[in-house]
Amino acid sequence: MLSQLAAQLSTSVASLLNNLPFVLSLIAGLWCIHLINWILGGRLMVLGVYPRKWFTALGIFFYPFIHGNFNHLFFNSIPLLILASFVLLLGYPSFYCVTFTIIILSGFATWLLGRGGFHIGASGLIMGYWAFLLINAYFNQVSVLTVAPAIVCVYYFGGFLFQLFPTDIKTSFEAHLFGALAGIAAYYACPVFYCRFSTYLCGHIT
Repeated sequence: MLSQLAAQLSTSVASLLNNLPFVLSLIAGLWCIHLINWILGGRLMVLGVYPRKWFTALGIFFYPFIHGNFNHLFFNSIPLLILASFVLLLGYPSFYCVTFTIIILSGFATWLLGRGGFHIGASGLIMGYWAFLLINAYFNQVSVLTVAPAIVCVYYFGGFLFQLFPTDIKTSFEAHLFGALAGIAAYYACPVFYCRFSTYLCGHIT
């Protein structure tokens, strides 16, 4: 039993290290976007979500990539680095599916039901990863791949739970809440989508 756990841990650590350059490139991309936005005097804010305004409909897809200031981006970068790395342990297809599902569902829900004002930042995506990892650990068999990320989510990021409720008028709790719900939806939707997509590809390739 212990040898099996040790082997799983070793494999997981190796995967985390192998995936690190990819995750760091994503974080670097966010910093480049923010630097461009800063140089342009915040003109990219229009790519955020402004609820029920058609001119910000594109923000449904782009709002996680826009941040209000360097502090905002810095404090999102650390949990994003950690949680994205954990989701990547499940493989790149799962990572892409989970990521796109969270962005689109949380962005649309925020656009439809959020308060007036621009909603920006990767925190909705982060909350989606957080909820996805927790529910993945709850419903799947015990392994390092599921338990270790869940322990980190609870012990280090347990405070995220309070971000699901309105505490600060400047904070988009809607993006947090809908991001978490989208993470749960991704847990159920992505296996179905991936299975059907793989079947479709196999049917057309063969």
